[in-house]
Amino acid sequence: MSFQNLEVEIQGPVATVWLNRPTVRNALDEVLLSEITQAVKRLEQDDAVRVLVLGGRGKVFCAGADLNWMKRMAGYSDEQNQADAMGLATMLKTLHRVSKPTIARVHGAAVAGGMGLAAACDVVVAEPTAEFCLSEVRIGLIPSTISPYVIQALGVQASKRYMLTAESISAQEAHRLGFVQALCEEGSIDAAVAQISQALVAGGPRALDQTKALINTVANRSLNDELIKETAGLIAKVRASSEGREGVSSFLEKRKPAWVS
Repeated sequence: MSFQNLEVEIQGPVATVWLNRPTVRNALDEVLLSEITQAVKRLEQDDAVRVLVLGGRGKVFCAGADLNWMKRMAGYSDEQNQADAMGLATMLKTLHRVSKPTIARVHGAAVAGGMGLAAACDVVVAEPTAEFCLSEVRIGLIPSTISPYVIQALGVQASKRYMLTAESISAQEAHRLGFVQALCEEGSIDAAVAQISQALVAGGPRALDQTKALINTVANRSLNDELIKETAGLIAKVRASSEGREGVSSFLEKRKPAWVS
């Protein structure tokens, strides 16, 4: 895959999508948003790829919106603003809904839309010196498009504080709040990402896909008889699938399942 502002590296079952605008701190603009969307969609169709990692070249993960892009926005009509905003919305939805597990590899800063990028991933791995910030209100804007992902990942009460105050969030605090799932030691972020990637590829491809869908379904539903019946039906169906049968057989026979090399 060839892109203007992205690099895609594939090593075995793991694909790393690198934001590659280091001179502007990997700031987001309409081109980069479109390229992330395209890359995620293409990688989803590649059966050899099992895990997607999102990282940033240079000193930071992503510093939010590009200043030149923001200057152009100032002259947009209402229709142009709506269409432009949908570029970010579409990219985040694509990243969040991709069937394969995703890992955000965060170093340096993840600001505004950059924090939204991390929130849209399944797992966030951060260096101890990383910082997060929802800075929109400081310039009279709101974190609207990223809010569904950030609020789900950060929690309602913490989102109220950090969206309203625009205070910086240390990696340690983000980890305490549950936004960061793996806080690595200095200089070991790639090892931490690799460890989680290896754990993910040990799962059945369809099982991972279905588990992601299950989490999104159950997280937004009330615990009632309908949900209980639905989840029981799902596991019954998976048990009867070819992947489910292979997984159980390999466990009983004390061997690796077919999807593990």
